[in-house]
Amino acid sequence: MKYLIIGAGGTGGCIGAYMTEAGKDVTLIARGKHLQRIKENGLKIETAWKGNYTVSPINVCDMEHYQEQPDVIFVCVKGYSLEDTVPFINRVAHKNTVVIPILNIYGTGGKMQKMLPELLVTDGCIYISANIKEPGTLLMHGEIFRIIYGVRNNSEYKPVLKQIEQDLKESNIQGLLSDDIRRDALQKFSYVSAMAACGLYYDAEALQMQKPGEIRETFVELIKEINELATAMGIYFTEDIVQINLDILDKLNPTASTSMQRDIAQGKKSEIDGLIFEVVRMGKKYGVPMQTYKKIEEKFIKY
Repeated sequence: MKYLIIGAGGTGGCIGAYMTEAGKDVTLIARGKHLQRIKENGLKIETAWKGNYTVSPINVCDMEHYQEQPDVIFVCVKGYSLEDTVPFINRVAHKNTVVIPILNIYGTGGKMQKMLPELLVTDGCIYISANIKEPGTLLMHGEIFRIIYGVRNNSEYKPVLKQIEQDLKESNIQGLLSDDIRRDALQKFSYVSAMAACGLYYDAEALQMQKPGEIRETFVELIKEINELATAMGIYFTEDIVQINLDILDKLNPTASTSMQRDIAQGKKSEIDGLIFEVVRMGKKYGVPMQTYKKIEEKFIKY
């Protein structure tokens, strides 16, 4: 199958690199200096467990010059850039193209489905900690690399979804076609939202959260509030999400942080609305207090 990955940052770039290494037909959409460096030198990946290596050649271009028709589109952009991808997807997709948004913000798939009514848009999430270190270079902070995706309604299932899972596994990515994507996507959100909120509030990297004390306890409280929210929404986790998220956190490189923190520190647009403020709004909608989230919202509402 022909894959298109919109966004070549820590999420999309790593997917593209791994799938290219496995011999899959993949094209990355990038821009600016990052695009130019990848064209010239390939995509460099830096890791602590596998060393540094470069994937080259790798198919990469910008939206304007992409002229193929992909079977699968992974959308790996920031939440505030989501709508910008819709005209491009409409231009390049064929009637059976599957769109898999992999964003930090919960509920993205349903939102995109309304914008792309002629296509199948699943929900999806990813477990990875990586970012652009410099143009043409991605830094991975931990070995975990898992993509979970699925349809919100079982009647929308297509066999191609199972083939995507197989292609991911053959690319050394832990792909999982979910039987309950609302639950699985919210579970992932409970991690990325809590880490972003906690890291921002304390100006903390992973190291401070890995140590016993107030910061780690706040991380746990945030996860517990998401758990309460899930119950109010009629979503029930089958695992202890506090322990699972702590295990993920403790395996990170001590210097790891979230893209939201980095964006705010650099004065850029960020996903704070979807990762923090939206959680408080959901709490109001479902009658859940969300006290820890409210405390953080009050400190950063100006953003």
